[in-house]
Amino acid sequence: MQHPMLTIAVRAARKAGNVIAKHYETPDSVEASQKGSNDFVTNVDKAAEAVIIDTIRKSYPQHTIITEESGEHVGEDQDVQWIIDPLDGTTNFIKRLPHFAVSIAVRIKGRTEVAVVYDPMRNELFTSSRGQGAQLNGYRLRGSIARDLDGTILATGFPFKAKHHAPAYMNIIGKLFTECADFRRTGSAALDLAYVAAGRVDGFFEIGLKPWDFAAGELLVREAGGLVCDFTGNHNYMHSGNLVAGNPRVVKAMLANMRDELSEALKR
Repeated sequence: MQHPMLTIAVRAARKAGNVIAKHYETPDSVEASQKGSNDFVTNVDKAAEAVIIDTIRKSYPQHTIITEESGEHVGEDQDVQWIIDPLDGTTNFIKRLPHFAVSIAVRIKGRTEVAVVYDPMRNELFTSSRGQGAQLNGYRLRGSIARDLDGTILATGFPFKAKHHAPAYMNIIGKLFTECADFRRTGSAALDLAYVAAGRVDGFFEIGLKPWDFAAGELLVREAGGLVCDFTGNHNYMHSGNLVAGNPRVVKAMLANMRDELSEALKR
């Protein structure tokens, strides 16, 4: 039996994906504005978000919804939170680089129960319910079987909103690069985590993510047999946004290499 909230999350993600894909085909319809340092929003983010909220509200009018673009919509039931990024990879979308996704997670009493990451350009739907594994278009996902960092491909994201972390970040990259095979930087944390779950990349780390960036991807990784933690191996990433993900052996090796390069701020 599919979790009823997963059914609604998938419906919402597909509807939002349709909005995004339509606008991608007609670039003149896209209006972008800057909302922070190197941080952009478009009318498409907002339209996709509106479709998602509308779809959730039809089935669950009492639930709380937390979104990237419009913040928190408090419902009568605050135990259930839908955490949404309507377009993760907005900069790619603006630049017409076809790599972005809709991310929807449902947390019940602080535990993520349902996750959807949908890539509308490839029609790839990553889904998960707690305890039910992770799927891509209905097929069960298993993460990487790497035993250490040798030969691994690691995904990451530059701390473009927090460039004061650049020196420590470059040190971490330098240390890991001597151990792994190569890096990927795709511009969507939600898809990076989905790709960890799918074994397309072996590990992932990033500084300063927001809950809507990783809430869905985190469950996908866990349900595919992986680990998610902060840079010290603890679980403070919900607050710090500093994330490491991969299979247990890859995460252990990444943390061991990162340890000596962390600034005090990144140990929190």
